[in-house]
Amino acid sequence: MVKKMNKSAFLKEPIEHIDIAKFNAVPLIEAMSKMAFSARDLARASEIYDRMLADKDTSIILCLAGSLFSAGLKKVVWDMLENNMVDAIVSTGANIVDQDFFEALGNKHYKGTKWVDDHALRAARVDRIYDTFIDEDALGDTDNASAEIADKLPPRPYSSREFIVEMGKYLMTKGKIKESVILSAYKKGVPIFVPAFSDCSAGFGLLHHQWHNPEEHVSIDSAKDFVELVKVKLASKDTGLLMVGGGVPKNFAQDVTVGVEMLGLDPKMHKYAVQITVADERDGALSGSTLREACSWGKVDTVYEQMVYSEATIALPLLASYAYHKGSWKARSAKNFNNVLKEAQEKTLVSAK
Repeated sequence: MVKKMNKSAFLKEPIEHIDIAKFNAVPLIEAMSKMAFSARDLARASEIYDRMLADKDTSIILCLAGSLFSAGLKKVVWDMLENNMVDAIVSTGANIVDQDFFEALGNKHYKGTKWVDDHALRAARVDRIYDTFIDEDALGDTDNASAEIADKLPPRPYSSREFIVEMGKYLMTKGKIKESVILSAYKKGVPIFVPAFSDCSAGFGLLHHQWHNPEEHVSIDSAKDFVELVKVKLASKDTGLLMVGGGVPKNFAQDVTVGVEMLGLDPKMHKYAVQITVADERDGALSGSTLREACSWGKVDTVYEQMVYSEATIALPLLASYAYHKGSWKARSAKNFNNVLKEAQEKTLVSAK
């Protein structure tokens, strides 16, 4: 028998997002640089990221995989956007839609525990992300908001970036908080790509939309995502990758160099690359494949590259705080690649006519 419990019994204490501006990790990272093992790896990765920020010719692509924003890392990425520390984002849908868009609509993630009866959670309509709880009914409202956005768009194929721009417009009037990654990216013109877009709440929203509009509807064109990110690469003299986790976002961002080569253009490898991961390289899987391995594919140069084998909630705040307080970002300006891509599309449409 499952003990019936009220939802409020589980959703008590909200997760708080860590604020990199409130603590200065520079002395700690500098001390770690004189140590060994993962401490020195994290220190070198932090230095490489700061070097990316100081290099005015480099566009920085942030890759996000895993359940990061629900764990309290959303404000880290928001601060990076607000301070021109990232120029494009490639992410899983969970971070952008199920977690950021979800919270921007006024919802929260809550401290939970893995030592819980998951049948009791199901009965109370509470979902669990390891030791974090989330309201299933509020998540359903997020699905519905995605469907609402799709219902109001002209029926045609969209890149995930284009759809997320529309989500940013939606939050301009219906958002409940300002510290939203989608909203900040919309205002800054930072493109967000979600290559596996249907694998999140937006996917459920698009399911609803297409189910009720079988003849003419909005769809997501993942090939268009690839075309647009290749255009970002071509608009940049150099590029750097800051990758949290692995999977599709990591490979998608790395692959743009191969895409450029396929077009018969100069396949310039990513100049900088940092990856934070807990995955092992020995099984040949994507998340654990090393950046040196990526060099063999023509994706990543090996002068400024660093793997950091650490869980993201530990490593990312330290790396980002180091870069924030070093201040190299202060000389950077917003690249507004959304506008670059919009102008390129308009030019193509004029040429076609």
